[in-house]
Amino acid sequence: MLIRRRQTTSDILMIRPAAFGFNPQTAKNNAFQQSEGAENIDEIWQKALTEFDAFVEKLRAADINVIVVEDTPEPVKTDAVFPNNWVSFHNNGTVVIYPMFAPTRRVERRQDIIDQLSEKYTIKHQIDFSEKEVNGQFLEGTGSLIFDRIHRIAYACLSPRTDEALLEEFCEWAGYEKVQFHAVDGEGQAIYHTNVMMSVGDEFVIICMDTIRDDAEKAQLEYYFRETEKEVITISLEQMNRFAGNMLQVENKAGETFLVMSEQAFSSLNDEQILRIKRHTHILHSPVYTLEKYGGGSTRCMMAEIFLNRV
Repeated sequence: MLIRRRQTTSDILMIRPAAFGFNPQTAKNNAFQQSEGAENIDEIWQKALTEFDAFVEKLRAADINVIVVEDTPEPVKTDAVFPNNWVSFHNNGTVVIYPMFAPTRRVERRQDIIDQLSEKYTIKHQIDFSEKEVNGQFLEGTGSLIFDRIHRIAYACLSPRTDEALLEEFCEWAGYEKVQFHAVDGEGQAIYHTNVMMSVGDEFVIICMDTIRDDAEKAQLEYYFRETEKEVITISLEQMNRFAGNMLQVENKAGETFLVMSEQAFSSLNDEQILRIKRHTHILHSPVYTLEKYGGGSTRCMMAEIFLNRV
């Protein structure tokens, strides 16, 4: 049977957090996290819940199908709101489980969520790479991997959370062509996840090219963007630091597409960038300042796309 490839989906999994806060283990290589005021645990969690619920409401108001699963109180999982790092759902019926850098995050992987989804979607295979953690190899889902699903390309910046050998293994298994590169922030630190510095849409790519210092790697990316006919919309380091790279294009039930981003990311964009984005898609943004400050991730990290076929 011919499987139709599509870049966007209207089905999104989100985890409503039972806990949230600054995680010192993830902060080791996530420069986006801030610890100031982190001792106010209950206040931070309540603000995060408010932001989460408002974000879900905006997505649903746009007629995007959001499946919200409640986080379990035990064990405590301060980063459960970011499910895209431990699981991905593919249109060939495969569910992929990923190995994660921080031991505190590994308890986020929940088979009961996959079982719950299997009641609505067809799951044919499940592959689990989490055993690679024993070897110190990590590949954190669609944080590490930016998929051009139409052209079967996986873009990835190498980091402590994106292992080169495991990236190769994944792409061989999945039938994706890998495009790997190195990306650093303004301080020269490796960027922890690819999805904070680039986003691939159906007709465009948003990327902070200033993070890539190797000219050959820049040229390689530019080549692939030309070959796949993507309009390249560049963002600055300052805009990346305000999560302007952490965006995801989704669609609603009518097939209209939206580039989802945070309010902070949207406010960082200039008029020309907004105009260029709007030529391709609608924009949807929501305030998630607390989640960004203490979690070091934004709206894209909160959404796990479901490309599985409905039962």
